[in-house]
Amino acid sequence: MTKKEKAAIVVERLEYYFPEVPIPLDHKDPFTLLVAVLLSAQSTDVRVNLTTPALFALADNPFDMAQCDVEKVREIIKPIGLSPQKAKAIVGLSKILVEKYQGVVPDQLAQLEELPGVGHKTASVVISQAFGIPAFPVDTHIHRLMHRWGLSSGKNVIQTEKDAKKLFDASIWNKLHLQMIWYGRTYSPARGWSIEKDEISQRLGVKTTTPKVDRRKTK
Repeated sequence: MTKKEKAAIVVERLEYYFPEVPIPLDHKDPFTLLVAVLLSAQSTDVRVNLTTPALFALADNPFDMAQCDVEKVREIIKPIGLSPQKAKAIVGLSKILVEKYQGVVPDQLAQLEELPGVGHKTASVVISQAFGIPAFPVDTHIHRLMHRWGLSSGKNVIQTEKDAKKLFDASIWNKLHLQMIWYGRTYSPARGWSIEKDEISQRLGVKTTTPKVDRRKTK
């Protein structure tokens, strides 16, 4: 089976399982999404969603956030982890948004990636989910599934993203990356994975065990 054939199966089955896909992080606009995605690094969406109501009660726009004390922000987001760096980044990017963009979150990858604490994945999530611009942000779930399904051999998310963009049409990137996240969480997790519960892996011929390699020299 070619990668293109596998990709077609993936698209068809993901549409069956997740015809509608909610955005995992609670937000109301591009700014609150940007902050939520930044907070989700090395954390879980559940933890972020439990924490952001208190943060956004303090400040839910760049103008108010730019005036916040970094230590106060850090105290609120402390349960998420990496709170010192994230608090500094949130207040810092808010100041830049006010000073450089009149408080408006830019919809360009390059401009977003210049903001403190905002990497390529975070920027890709924002432009796809907040602005509807085609992007394919790769998180740990997508990276795992692309490997598991034989769609990528990339050793990092950058290469996996390139492989995904080659295989799938840009018109479905924004929905597909969310479908893959939800499928990975629900049916094809990293831990406790069972192929009996993972129909797509079954269809793609994923092996349940790694074949043993005979390392003896042959003549």
